[in-house]
Amino acid sequence: MHNSLSKLAPADYVAEATRRAGQVDGLDPAGRLRPLDSVGIIGAGTMGGGIAMNFATAGIPVVIVETRQEALERGLATVRRNYRNSADKGRFPQEEVEKRMARISASLELEALAGCDLVIEAVYENLDLKKQIFARLDAIVKPGAILATNTSALDVDAIASATGRPEDVIGLHFFSPANVMKLLEIVRAEHTQDDVVATSMDLARRIGKIAVLVGVCHGFVGNRMLAARREQANKLLFKGLAPWDIDEAIVGFGFKMGPYQMSDLAGLDIGWSSGAKTGNPIRDALCELDRRGQKTGAGYYDYDAGRNRLPSEVAARVIREVTGAEPASLPAEEIVERLMAPMINEAFRILEENKAQRPSDIDVVWLNGYGFPPGRGGPMYYADQLGAARILARMEELAAEDPAFAPAATLRRLATEGGSFLDLDLGGLRTGGKRQGETA
Repeated sequence: MHNSLSKLAPADYVAEATRRAGQVDGLDPAGRLRPLDSVGIIGAGTMGGGIAMNFATAGIPVVIVETRQEALERGLATVRRNYRNSADKGRFPQEEVEKRMARISASLELEALAGCDLVIEAVYENLDLKKQIFARLDAIVKPGAILATNTSALDVDAIASATGRPEDVIGLHFFSPANVMKLLEIVRAEHTQDDVVATSMDLARRIGKIAVLVGVCHGFVGNRMLAARREQANKLLFKGLAPWDIDEAIVGFGFKMGPYQMSDLAGLDIGWSSGAKTGNPIRDALCELDRRGQKTGAGYYDYDAGRNRLPSEVAARVIREVTGAEPASLPAEEIVERLMAPMINEAFRILEENKAQRPSDIDVVWLNGYGFPPGRGGPMYYADQLGAARILARMEELAAEDPAFAPAATLRRLATEGGSFLDLDLGGLRTGGKRQGETA
């Protein structure tokens, strides 16, 4: 069946891609799993609390550690409220709320994690802070425990280097809200042992997640491709297009929201501070006006009390002032291709660097973590339908404007020689202690 993926209808393809994502090439299927009967989580914020819910729901005891009592209490109150809301909707009996809460204990001391089989660090994205935490865990947590970071983009090898046991370290990238989203990017670092990978893949199944094994690179698979799309969307603003025109085209393609709706929802000030000059001057200017997204009632859009969005004259003026561009328009189909082609091109680079096992895994990431329309099968399936020649032509056009968007070698080869995007085998993530970029 290996050579027939491109012939499958989208629904059948998605099912088969999801099945394959659960398989790790090179792992011994009879290999032992590490025991995993207790979990520690560092951080009781939105992410930490959401991650804890997955384990408590699955019957696995959890210890949450925070630095401040009020943060701990706030996090536990949010978890309880989420469980109550689900019970109120009839998803499980009311008495189940207390049963699940009873599986969660809390502490202000990292030493409370000493006996845990798995510890997940879920603090904010700061490499130095994460390394400090892992150095402390090294001295506290029992031998053989798995040490995981929930980073969404940072270097897991650098985090692992802070310990004396990098073979026990892995990335477990949950998606927000972690108690709802199905995707779990499992990030294999250079020294991660096979049994740590196997145990993590099995754990994902136990807590109802869809796991995809990925390698260490900035943003891993999903966020790395998203960055390419975001950069190209911002280039369209500099050509005079409005955020709502770009969003409308992407929503028309089948996404539930476009890039600027998503930015407003997440908050424009992520990674920004007052007076900062980042690589996104439009975002900087909006934030300086306290237009930081839905939470402030204004971002790229204006929002009413019910968080309903409206195109913003203020945002349009700011964009014109920053870009100097006259208002312009493009057909929706061209907008979609200009945003999708760089994502697909970046996917080829990911495969060329052996940071994903197979093309269909990339689709599973985007279907379950980024709202890619299921009827289109995922970015690689969509690309296969579109054809390599058309995507190459689009990338050559974009590369003429910015050499950073040069077409990947594999895209050129497919356009010349033919073949399916979905049947590529560029080596995949290696097991047995080999480096991820190493050739066989």
